[in-house]
Amino acid sequence: MKALLRFAGWIDQLNRIFGWVATAGVLVCCLVSTGNALSRYAFSLSSNAWLEIQWYIFAGIVMLGAAVTLARNEHVRVDVLYGRLPARGKAWADLLGLLIFLMPAMLTLLYFSAPYFLSSWNSQEYSSNEGGLIIWPARLMLPLGFLLVCLQGVSEIIKRIGYLRGEYEMDTHYERPLQ
Repeated sequence: MKALLRFAGWIDQLNRIFGWVATAGVLVCCLVSTGNALSRYAFSLSSNAWLEIQWYIFAGIVMLGAAVTLARNEHVRVDVLYGRLPARGKAWADLLGLLIFLMPAMLTLLYFSAPYFLSSWNSQEYSSNEGGLIIWPARLMLPLGFLLVCLQGVSEIIKRIGYLRGEYEMDTHYERPLQ
């Protein structure tokens, strides 16, 4: 179990790095948006590339930030019953949810998004908009994001099993692992 918990820690660290990239992407997206607005209104210069790069960055923010959101246990959930469960009950609910819902959904999305990206990569597909950008970087965010969430799901499964076995400690509110 100790080796699996070390592996889970490696996954957590990997996703913290991608989470930092997603956070930096918010600033970059704001700067691109500001630059686009300034160039359009101050100098009457505009390009679809500016709009498309904003969409690409936003895709990166969402897809790269999803796994770290799961790691921090800040994802959306229905707390009608969950909030009333004791810590072990929450661990069981999480474990079952991860195994029954998250992992099959992410693996299915990864399965279908990878060929979508590869097709765009192989054809070097460009946007049909005037001045548009190459599309594969945005499409890469789909399988990459789903893969990162899958990995984080594995980490969370390991940590929940470790917690249930008494080999991994969670905080008293069962919101985040103790560091």
